[in-house]
Amino acid sequence: MPLKTLESTTHEYSKMKKRHGQRATRRGLCSSLARCLSLCQGDVAARKVRSFGTPGKNIVYGEIIIQVGHGESGPGKAASVWLYSDSNVDPVLGTGKGKLTQKAALQKGSIDEETDSSSRTKVLRYEVEFNVEPDFGAPGAFVVKNEHKHEFFLQNVSLQGDNNHIVHFECNSWIYPFHLTKQDRVFFPNTCYLPNQTPPSLMELRKDELARLRGNGTGERRKWEQIYDYDCYNDLGIPERSLGYGRPVLGGTQSFPYPRRLRTGRPSNNYDTRAERRLRGWFNTDIYVPPDERFSQQKLSEFTTNAVRAAVHFVMPEAGAIFNQETSHFESFDQIHRLFMGNGNQSVDEWLLKRLKHELPDDLFKKVKQVIKEKPVKFQLPRIAAGNQFAWMDDDEFGRQMLAGTNPTVISSLQNFPPDGSNGVKSSIKGSDIEHNLDGLTVAEAMNQWRLFKLDHHDYLMPFLTRINRDEGVCAYASRTLLFLRDDCTLKPVAIELSLPGSLSHEEISRVFRPAHDGTEAALWQLAKAHVAAADSVYHHLVSHWLNAHAVVEPFIIATRRKLSVMHPIHRLLEPHFKDTMQVNALARSMLLNAGGIFEKILFTGDISMELSSFLYRSWRFDEQSLPADLIKRGFARYNPNQPENIELLFQDYPYGADGLDIWIAIKNWVIEYCSYFYENNASLRSDNEIADWWWEIRNVGHGDKSNETWWYEMTTVAALIETITTLIWTVSAHHAAISLGQYDYAGYPPNRPTACRKPIPYEGTMEFAELLKDPDKYFLSMLPEKFETALGIAMVDVLSRRLSDEMSLGQQPSLKCIADGRVLRMFRSFEDDLEEVKQRIQARNREPKLKNRRGRADFRYELLCPETSEVRSSDGILRSGIPNSISI
Repeated sequence: MPLKTLESTTHEYSKMKKRHGQRATRRGLCSSLARCLSLCQGDVAARKVRSFGTPGKNIVYGEIIIQVGHGESGPGKAASVWLYSDSNVDPVLGTGKGKLTQKAALQKGSIDEETDSSSRTKVLRYEVEFNVEPDFGAPGAFVVKNEHKHEFFLQNVSLQGDNNHIVHFECNSWIYPFHLTKQDRVFFPNTCYLPNQTPPSLMELRKDELARLRGNGTGERRKWEQIYDYDCYNDLGIPERSLGYGRPVLGGTQSFPYPRRLRTGRPSNNYDTRAERRLRGWFNTDIYVPPDERFSQQKLSEFTTNAVRAAVHFVMPEAGAIFNQETSHFESFDQIHRLFMGNGNQSVDEWLLKRLKHELPDDLFKKVKQVIKEKPVKFQLPRIAAGNQFAWMDDDEFGRQMLAGTNPTVISSLQNFPPDGSNGVKSSIKGSDIEHNLDGLTVAEAMNQWRLFKLDHHDYLMPFLTRINRDEGVCAYASRTLLFLRDDCTLKPVAIELSLPGSLSHEEISRVFRPAHDGTEAALWQLAKAHVAAADSVYHHLVSHWLNAHAVVEPFIIATRRKLSVMHPIHRLLEPHFKDTMQVNALARSMLLNAGGIFEKILFTGDISMELSSFLYRSWRFDEQSLPADLIKRGFARYNPNQPENIELLFQDYPYGADGLDIWIAIKNWVIEYCSYFYENNASLRSDNEIADWWWEIRNVGHGDKSNETWWYEMTTVAALIETITTLIWTVSAHHAAISLGQYDYAGYPPNRPTACRKPIPYEGTMEFAELLKDPDKYFLSMLPEKFETALGIAMVDVLSRRLSDEMSLGQQPSLKCIADGRVLRMFRSFEDDLEEVKQRIQARNREPKLKNRRGRADFRYELLCPETSEVRSSDGILRSGIPNSISI
């Protein structure tokens, strides 16, 4: 037995002795030590020894662990449970299903000693006994019927026969009253079976469970229904509210392609039958997601508290200032800094509270009042400005953030000079604009040495600029930024081109700005960088983060629930990586993406934000979500058969690329071992009907608007499955961490990453140019979003950057406790060891002074892709180490 597991087993045993006394060696030990013993005896559990009960001793003991609200009683005898045999088909009923035990009631419920008195839930332990026939075999399924008036959360079930073999069921599911569901809930033990290896006694149960989860595709979903189906994004608009709140349906048409979302089945909107009726309220957490996909009560409480604290601190004082006719924009950098220090919660006006009372649900309004009365929470100045107030203004830092900031996935190698657009219009940047900044090289020489790069926000924005700029107080440009890679591997910006549509088709009005350190040229250069940062921020929110992580993954989750049984090894592998994503996406549709939502308020794309996201989905490819493919496509790596994954970075001081490749290789090695264990060869994969149906549905339904693309993998080889699963796990864990967890540190300081610019860059001879000459800093600040929108953006990224208490990190053991197979668990421990080695390499890189892109002028380390299997939370509550297992916030 490994020492790590032995220690945890001993700890569990001592707790059992305290709780159950001498009975711990039998009923208590079997249940409370089930998880530990399944780690140590997983190979036995995987073989499923048929003599689960010793002849003549026909009792199966079990412990059931549930959670209920603190003020609620447990279900007790109102919940009945029974078992199916995994080896003996019932000859009497003729259903083809396993033999059934008699029903048993829950007995001797007790509050778990580790229940936190401050938590909103309490953990209850119940004992249960089943009388079984001598030839019953091992339990193959556990069934529960709730005839209590309240739902409860079934955490896990552990069963033990008299020969001490243990079967564990990791349920983690809400059990609603039978009078609502009209169905019993069936759970399968933590043993994996490919479809054609399923014991005959479980085959019909396996099919029935998948059919139940798919539903019939009709009707409005109720909160107790565990049903997964697809729909378009038809719930973003609010056509009944007033003119200007209608939005196109995304998905299902050539005009607006998009991934599918979970179907909720709400009735059509009376004002636009293509749209689904939205729930009332701007902070609504009641949008349907299946019960097993929802936040825990504790997590929902934390999320709500974080959101309310951020709103009370940043947003509400600025909302009050608007009506007090205070200046709407910042006039000094000190004013921005005071946003974080705050003036105390007394700045919330009484009239604003009265208005909120009518707008918010009662429980949420009570939370607002509670937070106002509490001691104000401290919000630290984002790290980009904390150590060096003006580090963000430095050109080197501007370039470094394209490699190690919150959006390091867009910059690419320059392939043509001058750059040409998709509309055939070439860039107006000339060789003479940049050659004096290339350290003695010509443009051709710099390109041949892979030392010219571009940040391109031109082609996709140009068709939308006329519509974007018609809104008062918004000015956006299509931009191209060229950068030169110095000998020390830092990036030096050498030119920025800002373009607007001309009066004629395919005509552009462009200006080129070059670096300068003083005078008017320096002021203009700083304004140009702000416009580039605004475009990059919009792309980050709408594409890198939302579309390429949250939205494109949701169809994979739906298909996994609908087409892969929970007994399927690929379902077991992916399950911890899908935790909470559907609830997060539902909240995003309710508060961020919707008409009048936060994105439309803070991004310069306004009410066409999601339309732009749909436009960019046209170029999305699943195979290019693979990190090696992405790095090669963007010109940061090249094929090298002598390197791991056959890929070599062109320079090592690319923090996202270097750390990401280490993580990718660790994930892929784990996936290779896992998949190769369950699939002996390609023929065994091709015989798997569940995988075939899963992949067909992802391609033809979930991503149906791209079903005819030729880049989809053919799911006929184990290698294709390995690449698919590795790409999925990478996307939801490391990729999402890299673009999400650093948001407060970088985007939390508005001058560094504004989400919009309110003014154009002035021409010489205009009144605006005179204002710029008089006070460049004041003009720069007046160009940034107004105070309210700025405060709203800071509050948003603060909430989105915070890890919550029940989130698991990549490589943490509990993420695989649902598989009772000793060899798989040993593979997982090897994955843990690989991640620990990656962590050590990243920490060594962060200590290396020659790798300048890992710290920058602001002097904080790049840790967004640093694995951490133990929680290390910073003083401001933001967890900066560790890669979340899933898109869980």
